Amino acid sequence: MTNNPGEPGDDQPNPFKGTPFEHLFDSLGGAFGGAGLPGGLGALGGFGGPGGPGGPGGMDFLAQLQSLMQPYDGPLNWKAADDIARREIATKPDPTPGSRDADRFADAVRLADHWLDAATEFPSGVTTTAVWSRAEWLVETQPVWKVLVEPVAARSVTSLSAGLPEEMRAAAGPLVGLIGQAVGGMLAMQIGQALGGLAGEVLTASDIGLPLGAPGKAAMVLSNVQAFAEGLDVGEDDVVLYLALREAAHQRLFAHVPWLREHLIGAVTDYARGLEINAQQMQERMQEQLRNIDPTNLESMQSLLEGGLFDPPRTEAQTAALSRLEIALALVEGWVDEVVGQATRDRMPAATKLREAVRRRRAAGGPAEQTFAALVGLELRPRRLRDASTLWGGLRTRAGDEARDGVWMHPDLLPTAADLDDPLSFRADATAPAELSEDDFDAELRKLLEGGPAAGDPEDSDGSQDGPDGSTEDSDGSGGPDGPQG
Repeated sequence: MTNNPGEPGDDQPNPFKGTPFEHLFDSLGGAFGGAGLPGGLGALGGFGGPGGPGGPGGMDFLAQLQSLMQPYDGPLNWKAADDIARREIATKPDPTPGSRDADRFADAVRLADHWLDAATEFPSGVTTTAVWSRAEWLVETQPVWKVLVEPVAARSVTSLSAGLPEEMRAAAGPLVGLIGQAVGGMLAMQIGQALGGLAGEVLTASDIGLPLGAPGKAAMVLSNVQAFAEGLDVGEDDVVLYLALREAAHQRLFAHVPWLREHLIGAVTDYARGLEINAQQMQERMQEQLRNIDPTNLESMQSLLEGGLFDPPRTEAQTAALSRLEIALALVEGWVDEVVGQATRDRMPAATKLREAVRRRRAAGGPAEQTFAALVGLELRPRRLRDASTLWGGLRTRAGDEARDGVWMHPDLLPTAADLDDPLSFRADATAPAELSEDDFDAELRKLLEGGPAAGDPEDSDGSQDGPDGSTEDSDGSGGPDGPQG
């Protein structure tokens, strides 16, 4: 004798039979009263038994689940992520900066731009300045975080059902959507915690090398800057000026290298598009991890993410995308480091100490950065900053500011990982262009426009050129009096 559908002991088939979801399904069925939850969520409507409203497990779990699964658009519940981040920020004092703080930073940026004019060919990219609280940083940067995180999160959520055969997805019905929505909620939880932690670490809008703020807005997070200054044997005004120099340098680069923003963000989205789910490998990993979780405990469910359940092996395309991102971040940070070092030389005695402090801080990273690296593969701190700074400085020494900054004209001109391995060899033959008088310049330009040879072309004064075999060849292509060569 069987029970009515939806009641405890209901002998309905498990749609996940023989898959890694079998244990999870049976446990959920027990928690919500009934072994089946057949083909959908019917048992959730009036779940009785030990998991019902009076039971010890089902109610607590359902309440926690519902808190993460309110209706939302897209792969992530950003409202939940924002609430979690704000709660994280609220654990420490976060005063709103005043007008005096804003004026001090604006003055520092103006002075920084004046110094940078002598260190780079790029003009100022700052159109406005701001001093933020940590909560304001969260608001100002969230639009870019959505662009960075959502593609990876979307593939992580859909990978859960993609690992099942088509007939099992059909049999499972809405339950797959329930689990996918729960995973989206748990991803939102982790992202919210990471954003809240990062809000307590960042110093400026461009501190992590990515263009997180609005274009042209140079900004500083006051509470974090003050905490950073406390650990240094340097006055706070010097700290603010040095960070203003770095922020203004970032703004110049992003303003005058129009492809750079998309290059960096595109590397992250390329990583997401490269996610390939191998059903067999995914099921083997899930089988191992699902065996150890308790579905009535949200923290136990969250361990699925922390254990790498939705972190499939990287494909070649993903590895290439992350390598491109890491190198680009190193080149951005190295260029900023080199340009600011040049701008402060002979002007700011404290700059050397501050430069080293910033380098150490960038190399060490923080807990929030590590969370993002584990969650979406996004490495926020370049490991090769010093190599990149050496590369840019060496090129400037040999060929000048214009040659160094000219490398940013096109992404194909950027140094590669091999160049960072031997930074002083990058364009080792580059030299500063010879100085031409105005008359010489006009003469060379006239020759170029008329199709004649420019200075330095291998052409004799009589108009003949050496052929590839060393013989002379007239400009009309003939080989002298004997006519064209065979």
